[in-house]
Amino acid sequence: MDLARLWLGLLLPVVTALDFRYHHQERMEAFLKSVAQNYSSITHLHSIGKSLSVFRSLSAHNRASDFDKLCRNLWVLVVGQSPKEHRVGIPEFKYVANMHGDETVGRELLLHLIDYLVSSYGKDAEITHLVNSTRIHVMPSMNPDGFEAVKKPDCYYSNGRENYNNYDLNRNFPDAFENNNVSKQPETLAVMKWLKTETFVLSANLHGGALVASYPFDNGVQATGTLLSRSLTPDDDVFQHLAYTYASRNPNMTKGDQCTNKRNFPNGITNGYSWYPLQGGMQDYNYIWAQCFEITLELSCCKYPREEKLPLFWNDNKASLIEYIRQVHLVQDRKHICPFRTNKLGEYYLLLLPGSYVINVTVPGYDPHLTKVTIPGKSQTFSALKMDFHLPLRGPLDSVFESDPSCPTVPLYKLRPNLSAATKPSLFVFFLTLLHIFFK
Repeated sequence: MDLARLWLGLLLPVVTALDFRYHHQERMEAFLKSVAQNYSSITHLHSIGKSLSVFRSLSAHNRASDFDKLCRNLWVLVVGQSPKEHRVGIPEFKYVANMHGDETVGRELLLHLIDYLVSSYGKDAEITHLVNSTRIHVMPSMNPDGFEAVKKPDCYYSNGRENYNNYDLNRNFPDAFENNNVSKQPETLAVMKWLKTETFVLSANLHGGALVASYPFDNGVQATGTLLSRSLTPDDDVFQHLAYTYASRNPNMTKGDQCTNKRNFPNGITNGYSWYPLQGGMQDYNYIWAQCFEITLELSCCKYPREEKLPLFWNDNKASLIEYIRQVHLVQDRKHICPFRTNKLGEYYLLLLPGSYVINVTVPGYDPHLTKVTIPGKSQTFSALKMDFHLPLRGPLDSVFESDPSCPTVPLYKLRPNLSAATKPSLFVFFLTLLHIFFK
């Protein structure tokens, strides 16, 4: 009996218990590599890029050892049944943290989320089902250089907020409303490339310094409602649902007024522009150019709290982190400023609240097709509603390639002065332009 137990123990994955402390780059990498090795059937670890460009590093530091030390990997751990490749019917979800290097709670929460997902797989039915039905991409730190640069942690501001080149990464993306001509940083370019390689449906960007779930837009024009001190997407009802889903399960966030000298956020949520406008934000870029719904989660009043408080933050956010992932299994179709494309498998995902919708499917080379879709009430099955479209071919196959529907990178809303509908998200008839089943 004792021998049998010994062999069973040797066969089970063994990972050193993740403690509640700040994990600097070396320790974080060791943990991620350990998870990837011990749970190889449901995880895949890869880097989407480096934190510094080769040219910038070598010009400032001539030695190769300095370059290796300064260029830190932007690690992503994928958790799912087929972690290395997309499968039909499996939506893509992502969490990104530590975009501002001195905002540290999200970084540690994502490490503990990884630990919880892999250790619960096969033991907890809900987590097992969630992992089997979703590809969950987790980036614990988008700004590892900023994190390492913090020598004297502060609740309000530390030198590590910006990246190595002193750029605020959350002001560094192309902007949909204004010309944003700042030099694109290696971390930003890596994320932009990453968004083109995966068909992300839902995302959250974890920050600190407040306690609120913020949703797009962060910037805006009159057409999106700025005269009313807000900037709303066509999917404002869905974004409010997503933000409230997270905030309502966090006992302190949902109170809306837990940080001293901060404004009150009813129900713990806010429209980004209504809070304060910013140009070049990542959540707006995700929504406009990557057809991915992203919100920003401010998780702690203090940006860099003491380590002994980390277990409290995990307890407050654990249920929210899990429930938010589940929302990737909502599906919707609406009119957006950029045409949506299917992925290489012919799939298109978008989020939708329950209701009835008329979809106008148009594909180059085919006749338009109108169909009514009814989204039922809240589902507990972790399975998005599936709708297949079969279109009679109108012309030659070559006509599929006649147009280039790529979304331009200029400020799009300046080109659409008549988008008053963007402030009316309650309309029930929306249109969707689907393109042929090729890469984004």
